[in-house]
Amino acid sequence: MDGLSRRLFWIVSRVAFAVYQHAPIFGPLRSAVGVIRRGPDYLAIDRADGRGFGLPGGLARRRESDETAVKREIAEETGLSVTSAELVFRCLISEPIPASIAVFRVTAEGNLRGSWEGEPRWVSLAELRSRITRSQRAIVEQFEQWSL
Repeated sequence: MDGLSRRLFWIVSRVAFAVYQHAPIFGPLRSAVGVIRRGPDYLAIDRADGRGFGLPGGLARRRESDETAVKREIAEETGLSVTSAELVFRCLISEPIPASIAVFRVTAEGNLRGSWEGEPRWVSLAELRSRITRSQRAIVEQFEQWSL
């Protein structure tokens, strides 16, 4: 992905977060993320908006199931095709914006590629914990409890 696209994502993301923090007119946003492992490492997106690492996933579209959303988002952000997705838990967060997040244990195949949202990277749990976005800290804290 080129630098212009990533700069555009930085602007769009920062503006959207700022606006929704002050006026969450739709209430908690519905989203889904996938936890993908390769040995001891986790797949994370090094976000182009400078917010740190995020798990692959994102907002669900209207009338889209959580499972369909996680499959679509993972394909968009990483280039991978999901071969299985098991819902593990849901969490409700309020910071930085209100969201209801469905967390899936995912297996996927294909070749990694980046998107305007950032670069996918395999990272250790320690590295993930140190740089995970504020909105996904609660998810990473649950990894050991749920054997993710």
